[in-house]
Amino acid sequence: LSQHGIKLNWGDDIPPEGERKLHEIINAPFFITRWPTAIRAFYSRPIDDNPKICGAFDLDYMGLELSSGAQRIHDHDQLVSALKDRGLDPENFEFYLKAFRYGMPPHGGFGIGVERIVSTICGLNNVRECVMWPRDRTRVEP
Repeated sequence: LSQHGIKLNWGDDIPPEGERKLHEIINAPFFITRWPTAIRAFYSRPIDDNPKICGAFDLDYMGLELSSGAQRIHDHDQLVSALKDRGLDPENFEFYLKAFRYGMPPHGGFGIGVERIVSTICGLNNVRECVMWPRDRTRVEP
């Protein structure tokens, strides 16, 4: 991206114009993997040989992030440490942490932006055109 005028420093998220530029360059769906741990969700599992990088991904197509996911931390103490590293109080996440005390298998998760996929397939200019009740700063109710 730096060769195309989009400057990023280590740990920066890729801005929307960067995602659009990558689409221009690649012109096919692509995955971005091995994200900086600090910019992903607290439960994203750092890789074993470099804790600054986590096993997270984004699926991008036509300059839009269609799906995002990660391998998840499955160790209770590591999860508590990740919360504290982000300045979060583990007490506020007790409902989530409770299950991890009894053991949790290695796992992962992802989310798919169905409306984003539909808007891409339909060639719409804005994802709100295919959302039944779109939300924005001025509209929070149907």
